[in-house]
Amino acid sequence: MNEKTITIFGTGRARPGDNAYNLAYKTGRLLARAGFTIANGGYGGTMLAAAKGAAEASGQIIGVTCAAFKSSTANEYITREIVTDSLDERLNTLIKLGHAYVVLAGGTGTLLELANVWELKNKGFLDADKPIILVGGFWLPLLDLIASDDSQSSRHIKHIDEPEQIIDLIIDS
Repeated sequence: MNEKTITIFGTGRARPGDNAYNLAYKTGRLLARAGFTIANGGYGGTMLAAAKGAAEASGQIIGVTCAAFKSSTANEYITREIVTDSLDERLNTLIKLGHAYVVLAGGTGTLLELANVWELKNKGFLDADKPIILVGGFWLPLLDLIASDDSQSSRHIKHIDEPEQIIDLIIDS
């Protein structure tokens, strides 16, 4: 059994049948099968999908929720909930838990998560052996845009097309 927790970031708007939902489900399942615990924001969309995939593979799922979302409750697949008081505390907790960061497609919340962990890596505040892994092509235009200003900016970012490649990247880091 692997002791590492992998943090997954992605959209809360994905629904069953969506590509993003299916990708998150597959990612959670693969990580759990490999013995990893997953951590995410604990609500719906890709968070639910990854948790469901992990749960169906008998995995452990940490949901980091936020008390500021008064009407939201953790999804039914969460095996351990950590309730935070603010979005900043929620994101900081997800970053602290992660031994690697898997980033799926998403909106401004996912962008905030990616930007935060990316900047922490670039400034040396996160261990070099904690990879940031982008799954799919969604964020590639952003990487290109940032690289036009700072060619070294993406040195800590790994890009893969299929979730099956995640395990090797995590183990090799």
